[in-house]
Amino acid sequence: MTEHYQGSCHCGAVKFSYDGDKIEKGLRCNCSICARKGAMMTPETIPAANLNIVADDDALGLYQFGARTAKHFFCKNCGIYTFHEPGRAPGHYRVNLGCIDDLDTDGFEADVFDGKHLL
Repeated sequence: MTEHYQGSCHCGAVKFSYDGDKIEKGLRCNCSICARKGAMMTPETIPAANLNIVADDDALGLYQFGARTAKHFFCKNCGIYTFHEPGRAPGHYRVNLGCIDDLDTDGFEADVFDGKHLL
């Protein structure tokens, strides 16, 4: 079943929306940045063409590290991680479930991606 999702960072300067499968569980990654963020992400990747991103001028920040293939986006105003483009899935995104409006993730199970041991 397809659902419409929308969300934002804490201050609202970065907003997004997309249509996707009903979210019933999440995904966590154990790489160094994801472990520190502690965020639960969408279990499926979202094609870039399906993710509508609206950000105030200069509000969307980008952080990269290591091989610089993954792109971690955050709001420069409030600091909230909103979504990222995985290094293993260029042109696709995963969204921080905590940023999706009216989505209660309490009780969600989460699969774990072993990003810590990627070569």
